Amino acid sequence: MSLLRPDLYHTDVLAIDLESLRASGIRVLLMDLDNTLLPRDGSGITPEVRAWIEALPAAGFTGCLVSNNWHAHVEDVAADLGLPIVAKSLKPLPQAFRRGLAVAGATAEESAVVGDQIFTDVLGGNLLGMKTILVTPLSSSDLPHTLVLRRVERRLLAGREPLA
Repeated sequence: MSLLRPDLYHTDVLAIDLESLRASGIRVLLMDLDNTLLPRDGSGITPEVRAWIEALPAAGFTGCLVSNNWHAHVEDVAADLGLPIVAKSLKPLPQAFRRGLAVAGATAEESAVVGDQIFTDVLGGNLLGMKTILVTPLSSSDLPHTLVLRRVERRLLAGREPLA
């Protein structure tokens, strides 16, 4: 089940060691939006997450949002953050991440996927050989099918605690 195993598991994006990622050759972060950077159905990006995103270029990273969300507001959030977005991406299908790589002008080897779901973000990134970083969801609010998958995720992560 290595396709369902993240390389790294963190409490949130703020806990990601960017220096270590950069030293390992990663220069692009393909990031999920809902429950990764902002709570699903939440009011907005927190100041701390906004500062983290704004610091990415100075740390040597290019960011791109890759989201299954199809609502118009995701384009507004991306524009507000100054990040390109691949919306309606159909993760975990490989073309979702290939589109993100094309937008970022990167290869899979120099990219990492950051997201809150094993069956979309981790699986999709692992299918293309990218580094995968799972973060704890920012809220318990989710779509019904995702809530079912969360139960399976808890079993897959049994005994593994996120790094703070």
